[in-house]
Amino acid sequence: MGENGFWRLAQKDPDAVALVLPDGIAVSRGDLLSRANQIVHGLRSLGLGVGDSLAVVLPNGLPMVELYFAALQAGLRITPINHHLVGPEMAYIVDDCEAKVVVVSDRFAEAVTHARDASSLADDRWYSVGEIAGFRDWSEITAGQPDTLPEGRTAGAATHYTSGTTGRPKGVRRPLIEVDPDDMAELMTGLQGMFGIEPHDGNVHICGSPLYHTAPLMWFGSAFHMGHLAILMDRWDPVEMMELIDEHKVTWSHMVPTQFHRILSALPQEDRGNYDVSNLRAMVHAAAPCPPDVKRQMIEWWGDSIWEYYAATEGGGTYISAAEWLKKPGSVGLPWPAAEIRVLDDEKKDVPAGTEGTVYMGLAMADFEYKGDKAKTGDNRIDGYFTVGDWGYLDEDGYLFLKDRRSDLILSGGVNIYPAEIEAAILAIASVEDVGVFGIPHSDWGQEVKAVIQPKDTTILGDKEREEAFRIGIMTALRESLAKFKHPRSIDLQEELPRDPSGKLFKRKLRDPYWEDHEGA
Repeated sequence: MGENGFWRLAQKDPDAVALVLPDGIAVSRGDLLSRANQIVHGLRSLGLGVGDSLAVVLPNGLPMVELYFAALQAGLRITPINHHLVGPEMAYIVDDCEAKVVVVSDRFAEAVTHARDASSLADDRWYSVGEIAGFRDWSEITAGQPDTLPEGRTAGAATHYTSGTTGRPKGVRRPLIEVDPDDMAELMTGLQGMFGIEPHDGNVHICGSPLYHTAPLMWFGSAFHMGHLAILMDRWDPVEMMELIDEHKVTWSHMVPTQFHRILSALPQEDRGNYDVSNLRAMVHAAAPCPPDVKRQMIEWWGDSIWEYYAATEGGGTYISAAEWLKKPGSVGLPWPAAEIRVLDDEKKDVPAGTEGTVYMGLAMADFEYKGDKAKTGDNRIDGYFTVGDWGYLDEDGYLFLKDRRSDLILSGGVNIYPAEIEAAILAIASVEDVGVFGIPHSDWGQEVKAVIQPKDTTILGDKEREEAFRIGIMTALRESLAKFKHPRSIDLQEELPRDPSGKLFKRKLRDPYWEDHEGA
């Protein structure tokens, strides 16, 4: 303890470059620290103290980074809000997290204005980066404030809200610990150490996912705490990411499988050699099942740098290297240090190896509560373990295999069908850009399999003959890879599937129209 942590490193070497912004501008550690200090002084002058909440609706950029490092050294809770939400959804989170100040971007002016109008927070507590009518300029927070290190520093935390697949989203809130922010930061970088990512050591991190998500923000922040250069993208683009990896000699990142697929799709085999990937050490992916064919191609290209882990906003988890995965394809690995995994049946009893059930993870030091929802906090726990509803099994060697989210499971004629398996098979077909699979009502079987596909060639849309030829091609290809009972009974085509910038598919938006007015939906 005592060598790392952003604030400590910034005082030690203020001239070192900490961050390269999306527009290419470099920011030194010292400048970032000065701004974070001013923000702390400014927020304190507005009455915010240890344990109070600050909400932000910001794109990837300097204000987001400054506010993050301000909150985490002042004992504040920072709640990043998904800027794709509509006004009332944002207002709900602002009120639920009990924010005392909200900082937004003029890029989202319409939504945040509606949020302010719907929220119970006073109008004079809403600040904007860029001009929005009725909002205070966020420069008022730091105007006239000193850039000296604030007194009474203590570790803060980020409070992230779950996606709200059922009901309102819930904030995952962990207890604050009275400890030096740098010491806490150093402790948190232990996760990266599992993947061979060490402090300093010439590492360069790249973040292409929205910082309102839990993992991208935490992994991005860890780069600063370990003294690494951090490269920040605004809107993710596969070719731009490869260019930045090449230019900055990137060594590690946190990604999602959709990004892998889109990189492979955007860069045919003959173009991949144009980018230097020899510096890659740990390109870690999580958040969703990775189609085996996609992962195999990425390992062939990026080698041993491909790592995977399984966890949730609430905690985790397991991890697996490229070499292990090739021996255990489809697995998400063994429990990481101090973590435990159990698979339980519907009666909350442990099941034997190879038997499917609900996956539970040990809380250990990852204790949390769902803000304002003691019932939900208790419902997903048993004997110190929690679940997010995933369904899977442990093999005889203790490796975890996930089948799907239990809520996404398709029950057709008494048979369990897993959408993730079908999606992986369809995604391996060259003519497919994206796919979502889910169950829809069937009078005899209960549910039937529906696939909604985004074709690579969207010019076929609206041409009935070409669309039908596409569907026939899909069904023909699936004969070689899936049992007939897993085949989609119908296929719809869309120009684009609803995903957020991190690649998460909004499956509920696809599925809900097919269940409207259906009894028991």
